[in-house]
Amino acid sequence: MSVFIDLPHELSAPASGFKPGQSSASVLSAPKTHVLQPVGPAFLAYKRRQLNNLTFAEDDKIIGDSLAAAAAAAAANGDDDAGVGDEDESDELLARDPKEWKTQDHYAVLGLSALRWKATQEQIKIAHRKKVLKHHPDKKAGSSGLTSDDSFFKCIAKAHEVLSHPERRRQFDSVDESIDDEAVPSGKEPADKFYALWGPVFERESRFSEPKKGAVPQLGDANSTRDEVNEFYDFWYNFDSWRSFEYLDKEINEGSDNRDDKRYTEKKNRNERARRKKEDNARLRNLVDKALSVDPRIKQFKADDKAAREAKKNKGRPNGAAAVDPRKAAEDKKKAEEEAKRKAEEEAKAAEAEKANKADAKKAKEAARKAIKKEKKALNKLITDNNYFQSAAPTPQVIEAQLNELDALCDKLEAAKLGEYRKKAEAASGADAVKAEFVGAAMAAGIETSAFA
Repeated sequence: MSVFIDLPHELSAPASGFKPGQSSASVLSAPKTHVLQPVGPAFLAYKRRQLNNLTFAEDDKIIGDSLAAAAAAAAANGDDDAGVGDEDESDELLARDPKEWKTQDHYAVLGLSALRWKATQEQIKIAHRKKVLKHHPDKKAGSSGLTSDDSFFKCIAKAHEVLSHPERRRQFDSVDESIDDEAVPSGKEPADKFYALWGPVFERESRFSEPKKGAVPQLGDANSTRDEVNEFYDFWYNFDSWRSFEYLDKEINEGSDNRDDKRYTEKKNRNERARRKKEDNARLRNLVDKALSVDPRIKQFKADDKAAREAKKNKGRPNGAAAVDPRKAAEDKKKAEEEAKRKAEEEAKAAEAEKANKADAKKAKEAARKAIKKEKKALNKLITDNNYFQSAAPTPQVIEAQLNELDALCDKLEAAKLGEYRKKAEAASGADAVKAEFVGAAMAAGIETSAFA
């Protein structure tokens, strides 16, 4: 139980010969009495050591052992991290520049690569706390002797800032490059693999469903009724997606007071978002069309409808149908099964080959994209180092035009060609010679009027 003690506290009398000055700052106020109360963590720790007759070191050891035991018990029960787990960071991830946060994988930074859009806010909070404890600059300073090793810590802070904000997380999830939205089955796989292959595709797409639409219908299986299958495809043909593309907006130049520049950039961003949204809607519609065309249940429903029509047509014939030779029917069935088996094997081989080719193409595409990005960065540095080829301070219009043309060059030319022009520009002497190399590159790319000229 706490005990309160009143302690008198008064200022001592001024020294003899003290003369107050004219300034109000030198005038002493009248002495007052204050009551000091022993409270707070320091006082509680003092009383604990006093009651248990412990030294500072002994008390710290007991508290540390208690915390460690509690953490070990939580880990043993499996309820300490809500399924977050521990994910090691790659050297490339640890070396990221926090200024380029727009291109970083926020889920990977927090160790949530396995969960991604499925991660709850509680899991994001736990993952952030674990990463902070592991990469705090003070902890690294104690182990490595460095005092400014906080680059990855800033990446962690930015990742938590984005993922803990529902709207900003939606924007990032809309353009999450780690999820390949183009990865869909070829449609040539065996019918018995339809549900295993297409189920994850629709589950992946369902992450963009508006919550107000309620639960997303499941793909189901071979036992799904006709009504359930129709409900599934009706939902996806009228899919209401919240996906947006604001995360890819081009940033407005900081410090620019030109209202026309801001309006131009905002208009360009709106047009780009609308274009990407239209392309995404077309992609989803094609995906649903493809799934519908290979769904074995739809084929079975069509076959049942055809059989019902045939049965209705043959209803007036003897025995309800025309006579059929059982032996010939058995032979035809056997041939059809053999042909179907052979075709399924060929389609499976073709699908494997196509999958391997697609993986190789994706790797090549990613390597080319990184190479172009590297060349673009070097070319951009040449432009800025030469003051955008201007004798005075460049205007926002000049900067915008030259950067747009650099984007166009990188879109039209391959990495190898960009590398050639970059080497020529780096070898050129003087801003005019460097500018001439850029103008030559623009002409080679088919740009008649170059912004560098």
